[in-house]
Amino acid sequence: MLLQGSGAAGPWGWLTLLLVACAARASEITFELPDNAKQCFYEEIVQGTKCTLEFQVISGGHYDVDCRLEGPDGAVLYKEMKKQYDSFTFTASRNGTYKFCFSNEFSTFTHKTVYFDFQVGEDPPLFPSENRATALTQMESACVSIHEALKSVIDYQTHFRLREAQGRSRAEDLNTRVAYWSIGEAIILLVVSIGQVFLLKSFFSDKRTTTTRVGS
Repeated sequence: MLLQGSGAAGPWGWLTLLLVACAARASEITFELPDNAKQCFYEEIVQGTKCTLEFQVISGGHYDVDCRLEGPDGAVLYKEMKKQYDSFTFTASRNGTYKFCFSNEFSTFTHKTVYFDFQVGEDPPLFPSENRATALTQMESACVSIHEALKSVIDYQTHFRLREAQGRSRAEDLNTRVAYWSIGEAIILLVVSIGQVFLLKSFFSDKRTTTTRVGS
């Protein structure tokens, strides 16, 4: 079962953790990573187990984060700096607790929203006797094909949700910048207009003063 280290994933992150981790040792979590913060997770893995770590930054800053994966002996298995998304597959070389961390320590002002999917081991066969010597029946083969297709659909849905969330975040950020730019332009236009009024008044004021002096 996946354990969380320093930091907090929020109530919804823990709910996702409890619901997903009880299934097939696959954990999908979306959590907030504040600026100047580091978040670590731990997983007990048996030697020879195939694992896959996939992550993506959904929102915040330049959509990048540092990721580091260490074995039980502290050896670095994977390390990337300022990545928006990536996937890494490895086979556990020994029994023990594996740690992977996401770091936003290089960011001073912006926090990030990070999604990751950590899969440990292969999915169990749909039928207990799927690896038997005899061939599967036509119905069993159809069930296996449908099962594999549904898993692909779930993966596609997850990626589309992430892309939709990322697109929404960028659209909201762009909308905020356009709003600020419009307010700035309105203020500049108002200042220029007032400045022009005072400038024109100064021209007529100087002419009236000159005429008065000449007449006197």
